[in-house]
Amino acid sequence: MSGGSRRSRYLTIAFLWWAVAAAQAQGNTEAAKRFVGTWRLVSLEVDGQPGPNTGSHPTGRIYYDAAGNMAAQILPDRPRSKWTGAVPTPDEARETVIGYVAYFGTYTVDDRERVISHQRAGALNPNWADAPPLVRRYEFIGDDRLVLIPVDNPRMRLTWERIK
Repeated sequence: MSGGSRRSRYLTIAFLWWAVAAAQAQGNTEAAKRFVGTWRLVSLEVDGQPGPNTGSHPTGRIYYDAAGNMAAQILPDRPRSKWTGAVPTPDEARETVIGYVAYFGTYTVDDRERVISHQRAGALNPNWADAPPLVRRYEFIGDDRLVLIPVDNPRMRLTWERIK
């Protein structure tokens, strides 16, 4: 084999490796494509019980688009007092945000590890903006159910249903 054809072979292999890696990094894998759409929160459980700050039936949405953008919101299932004025008092503001989760950013999917990572660009909780990614193990149940389990808190389980 000549030096030119060997170099050509190496370049072809390097290009193919780069193309696969780039597709996975951009979320163009079959698993990543399954995330695209709007999902409704069905349940949020910790150790099989309702989340401590979210109540028995929290409401939520999570959105994934094909370009790698995402957003999530979870509203707790509990009474929340109305504000007495246009700007909340400190107690009213505290009561408003307890159990409420809201953030947006980008996402990546690792098929091999079966995890999705949410890189937050902005969040209701200012400590979350530009924090390390939220990494969740994922499982699809049929075409319309998605279970996410935080890697750093495997006792929690979020079940989502695709909105059609």
